[in-house]
Amino acid sequence: MSTHFLELLAREASAVEFEGPIVEARAQGADPATIEELEQAKIQALKVRALLRRRARREAELSALYDTAGDLAALRDLDAVLEAIVHRARQLLATDIAYMTLHDPEQGDTYMRVTDGSISAKFRALRLAMGAGLGGLVAQTATPYATADYFADARFRHKGHIDEAVKEEGLVAILGVPLRLGQRVIGVLMAANRSARPFHQEEVSLLASLAAHAAVAIDNARLLQETRNALEELSQAHRTARAHGEAVERAALAHDRMTSLVLRGGGIEDVAAVVTEVLGGSLAVLDDLGRPITGDVGELDAGVFEAAQASRALGRTVRRGDQLIASVDVGGEPLCTLVLRSDDADERILERAALVCALLLLFRRSVAEAEGRVRGELLEDLISRPDSPGLADRARRLGVDLRAPHVVVVARHGGQRERAAFWASSHATVRHGLAAGRGDEVVLLLPGVDAGGLAQRVAAELSASLHSPATAGASPARLPEAAPGGPTGGPPGAPAGGSGGGATSGPGAGPGGGSAGARDVAEAYQEARRCAEALLALGRAGDGASPAELGFVGLLVGDGRDVRGFVGRVVGAVIDYDARRGTALTDTLSAYFGTGGSPSRTAEAMHIHVNTVTQRLDRIGKLLGDGWLEPERALEIQLALRLHRLGHTSSPQTVGPGPI
Repeated sequence: MSTHFLELLAREASAVEFEGPIVEARAQGADPATIEELEQAKIQALKVRALLRRRARREAELSALYDTAGDLAALRDLDAVLEAIVHRARQLLATDIAYMTLHDPEQGDTYMRVTDGSISAKFRALRLAMGAGLGGLVAQTATPYATADYFADARFRHKGHIDEAVKEEGLVAILGVPLRLGQRVIGVLMAANRSARPFHQEEVSLLASLAAHAAVAIDNARLLQETRNALEELSQAHRTARAHGEAVERAALAHDRMTSLVLRGGGIEDVAAVVTEVLGGSLAVLDDLGRPITGDVGELDAGVFEAAQASRALGRTVRRGDQLIASVDVGGEPLCTLVLRSDDADERILERAALVCALLLLFRRSVAEAEGRVRGELLEDLISRPDSPGLADRARRLGVDLRAPHVVVVARHGGQRERAAFWASSHATVRHGLAAGRGDEVVLLLPGVDAGGLAQRVAAELSASLHSPATAGASPARLPEAAPGGPTGGPPGAPAGGSGGGATSGPGAGPGGGSAGARDVAEAYQEARRCAEALLALGRAGDGASPAELGFVGLLVGDGRDVRGFVGRVVGAVIDYDARRGTALTDTLSAYFGTGGSPSRTAEAMHIHVNTVTQRLDRIGKLLGDGWLEPERALEIQLALRLHRLGHTSSPQTVGPGPI
């Protein structure tokens, strides 16, 4: 009969089926001894069955632990490993749900990391304070805890939000074991049922083993991430070092090319070409005043110059949008600024290019200063020692032809002598003229005939360079005219023409003699100086003018006083109108000023109706333009009328230095 029980064990029959042989024997009328023997055989068979089931369960547990160890050895994704551990815990313990919480060191509590079998969103979002609920107690004490009925267990500190989440999930029996790394608890692995049940010691041990594997997985993932981070940092450092080395090498090669260019006599344009070839984009080089030396600058706003100032202060390139700006100064004074339009470029190359351009400009400045001293000495001799021998030859060697029309400009400034002298020297060199500094003024001898225009241009540009008003007076140097028959333009031995003085020899009058042009420069200098002083006295600092633009004041400061020109500029329109129409506007204007500006008394003096006076005054206003009755303008008109009555407009003539 025992063979029946062996067959039942072999096919893993249920415990109820082991009653079958006994029931069958009783039905066949077996004696009591046989029944007792079968009962004993059944008991032994059931013991064997229970032992086999425990071994099968242990085999499954060991297989699960082996699979978990395999997951760890394969270094799978941490989330996948933790999910597998929680899922195996639920299967091996035959619970309704399994989940894992991890410690949050920043907030000091634990949060839900992985769940398997959960149906409540509130439960999955639950956070447990240390010591709160079963999970919080396990995390705080680092000891496994189990309860067959969570809500009836008073060992835990129940919290309202925790109990609500547990009730929503429908949990009753809960087992929790700590996840430990050494003496530190990093989380809790938990298994729970939605009905009351006890948890045996074997189940606690199994869950603790899975928790140990989970802790190892978490620590391995941390170490692996730290290793990856370290490798990434090393790779980034290597890439940075390599890029830095390549940038330094490119900068050195570019510097060598620029240096070679300079040694071969190249200029700023050549340096700019090298920079654009190496870096790409478009490059503009600006001088100390922000004016372009080379390149297309486009529209430059105030932000560019602020960035240039910041670059000089920081000693490095400053980025502004798509512009890289490098600026160099010497002694606190800006020397040059490089503006590169490029999205990404090596700043070192731009900075080296700025230094090379600065050296080139310093070299040019040194050459210009040396040439400026020579030009300044010549101009000083023309002004102070006009009879010195060889002035014309010296001028020719510097590219200045004293026989051509020239203008002397005297610019008064309020200081900054070195900067003003450098500007004047550079300006004169470009214009093929001469320049010299004399105290708080600079003197320029420039080719041209428009004295007033040159004075205004010099005043404006020098004021911009100095950032303070510069006032310029100008006077034409009336040089002898060249003509066939001799070097001065007349027959040999004939006196030189012009109103500048009675010289008898031209600019090329021989190596041992003086120059009529030199004497004219000295006289024009004095007149230009008086013009500048008159502008300052009139409150027109920062302006420029020649005697012709000063009105009647020009008659006082000028050497050759062009009365006819003055009268023509002030009241010529009225005089010409009378000549064409046969009217008496000039007489009416004189009578009007003579009667103190009264139309009625003007009408009486001229024996005409007052309406006629009004009509004539309207016509005069249209001819003279707006503002003719303003005090300063009215004074000039009255002076011009008096000169007209003296006969200074019938033919071109000038009045000598005596009283008018």
